Amino acid sequence: MNTYARQNIAFERGEGVWLWDTQGKKYLDAVSGVAVCGLGHAHPAVAEAICAQARTLIHTSNLYQIPKQQTLGLALTRLSGMDKVFFGNSGAEANEAAIKLARMFGHKRNIDNPAIIVAENSFHGRTLATLSATGNKKIQAGFEPLVSGFVRVPYDDLEAVAKVAEQNKNIVAILVEPVQGEGGIRIPNTDYLAGLRKICDANGWLLMLDEIQTGMCRTGKWFAFQHTDIQPDVITLAKGLGNGVPIGCCLARGEAAQLFQPGNHGSTFGGNPLATAAALAVVSTLENDALADRATQLGLRIKQNLSHALEGAQGVVNIRGLGLMIGIELERPCAALVAAALAQGLLINVTADRVVRLLPPLVMTDAQADLLTDQLAQLIKSFAQA
Repeated sequence: MNTYARQNIAFERGEGVWLWDTQGKKYLDAVSGVAVCGLGHAHPAVAEAICAQARTLIHTSNLYQIPKQQTLGLALTRLSGMDKVFFGNSGAEANEAAIKLARMFGHKRNIDNPAIIVAENSFHGRTLATLSATGNKKIQAGFEPLVSGFVRVPYDDLEAVAKVAEQNKNIVAILVEPVQGEGGIRIPNTDYLAGLRKICDANGWLLMLDEIQTGMCRTGKWFAFQHTDIQPDVITLAKGLGNGVPIGCCLARGEAAQLFQPGNHGSTFGGNPLATAAALAVVSTLENDALADRATQLGLRIKQNLSHALEGAQGVVNIRGLGLMIGIELERPCAALVAAALAQGLLINVTADRVVRLLPPLVMTDAQADLLTDQLAQLIKSFAQA
């Protein structure tokens, strides 16, 4: 179906930060499949894990125990401080699980119409419930009536959340991204998550964090909430968890971790041997190679390079980022930069109309980071002067 405005290019193979198209041209990938391939392309550990598992067993279903799923669950709960995990196949499914948890949580408190606070300019997926939670009318258009039970507030606005708490007694949870990715790499004030935690505690709500884009070391921590001293009740993950193999999960702790019982939720493919083998290789590599720290170092290098190269350049509003989530906001819409970069062998992304979004692999070298910033700075200068 005509669901993608695809670029007129197809890639044949990849290695690390590089991709080659079907004509043999080489490209530097600064998008990572939209924050998916954190270990780059064709990472040896992931490739070997997939091949070894495929030769042994791909799928049995969740009617039976799956040892690698249990091992992965233990690793993720250890790294996140959560208690339990449900495995699905995507970020949207992970967020669906979180939404269902919140509703069950509310019903157990005798709230007939439980509601969840969500943020403007957010993105939580494209299923009917997750697009209803998403703060983007373009994504919602044509799919009305939307799923009810979501109350929208401005992002990074604690006063707005507190006001809703006073006025709406059906609220049971807050669902937000620690950094808004699709919303334009919007980084909240340092007290935002702590403030949300305080409001949730005061009202008996669940704090649910969508870490689908921010998780798996991308921001310089395993999870973006770890830049603070708070602990959420629910976390959703996907994207970088499988380095390209579809897998997502919903982590929970405390009462939220005890809500689902057999028959309440499920997934045919979720957490199968192949997907969990790939994810275990990702987790092991991220941990052994200290790639969270590397993401911090690379992110600082890229931002400093761009700030220096674009100092005084017309049309540049600001450069912001956390780890390897970096946004360069321009004064005017800049979607044309994607094609211009592609022509020069560079893959970038534009989101929120005016923000060049960089999500490079965590395995990028300093030299590759410098090549990226040199090329991109020149492209932005040329675009601004056009």
